[in-house]
Amino acid sequence: MIFKIPLAWLQLAQQKVRLLVAVAGIGFIVLLMFVQLGFQDALYSSATAVHQNLKGDLFLVSSQYKSLTSNQSFSRTRLYQSLGFNGVESVSPMYLQFAKLKNPATGEKYSIYVIGFDPGRPVMNIPEVEKNLDKLKTPDVMLFDRGSRPEFGPIAEKFNAGETAQTIEIFPFNSLIGYRVRIGGLFTLGPSFGVDGNLLVSDSTFLRINPNTRPADMIDVGLISLKPGTNAETVLKNLQASLPNDVQVFTRQGFIDFEKQYWAVRTPIGFILNLMLTMAAVVGVVIVYQILYSNIATQFVAYATLKAIGYANSYLLNVVFQQALILAILGYIPGFITSVLLYSFAAEATKLPIMMTTNNAVIVLTSTVLMCITSGALAINKLRSADPGDIF
Repeated sequence: MIFKIPLAWLQLAQQKVRLLVAVAGIGFIVLLMFVQLGFQDALYSSATAVHQNLKGDLFLVSSQYKSLTSNQSFSRTRLYQSLGFNGVESVSPMYLQFAKLKNPATGEKYSIYVIGFDPGRPVMNIPEVEKNLDKLKTPDVMLFDRGSRPEFGPIAEKFNAGETAQTIEIFPFNSLIGYRVRIGGLFTLGPSFGVDGNLLVSDSTFLRINPNTRPADMIDVGLISLKPGTNAETVLKNLQASLPNDVQVFTRQGFIDFEKQYWAVRTPIGFILNLMLTMAAVVGVVIVYQILYSNIATQFVAYATLKAIGYANSYLLNVVFQQALILAILGYIPGFITSVLLYSFAAEATKLPIMMTTNNAVIVLTSTVLMCITSGALAINKLRSADPGDIF
């Protein structure tokens, strides 16, 4: 049996330069979609990294809470009030605030996120943190995030090299007086779009770093652990109904979703990423439409001839849709490969969790196929008007 080469491919391959330009154009659109999705995923993943690693079942925050990086403290009393509810086993307060870390090599100061908690009631579900809890019980000892951006200096590198007695200076915002702390260990959390690096300290050290800006009875997040077998939704509703309206309560997923919603809707970066993703798809439809329309115009007499010898419109329309599918696949492959390389470069440069995922690969492939099919559907209007009389 002789293998038959599809007419759709023969027409596309007839003009190789035009085909290469078409594939390059679609590949570029695929790359744009991957970049937007990659950075969007990195935005949400990094913004909720702390949330995902918190211990506890329910989380208490201020009613004015917008995001984890915006300081909205509330009274610690509210957290302790939750201990009186059925099903609540224990609570843990957490302090959050930006400070400035002085690069020990250059003397430059850079904003860093400081997380304070009682080492006797740990709040982070990170093995490296669990391992170093005893060190945090020593006054003025902190854990440094090895995933922090490089502007803080070679702190992690020196610690790994055996310099375990490093001291650094931390400055509260709007203060010229620094506070010296010692590095007791490392952990990995990583930066986000709003945070360049992280420090973990005990609550007592946190309050000494911020002596004039943070009263001890004002906390930022309260972690509530429930007794085994307790229904979290039931306790959540009881807390929401009984606690004053100056606080709000979330489940873990609700806390994560609230943070994502903030970055997606209420920040410029979230709006821009969503807008660019939409624009990439629209531009892609236009580009592929122009390619298919131009190809139909070039082959117009050939299509009219096929009609004249008895081929139905449905056959000709099928040829166009086949071309759209071929272009989608040919354009997707180089776009995907380039995106993987770009992700690796961007992740190294920004320290953000930018990575290729199966979900994004499928989403972009599906979007590319739909984009090309849509363009084909728009381009076939000219094909419908192909008249056998045009061959004479």
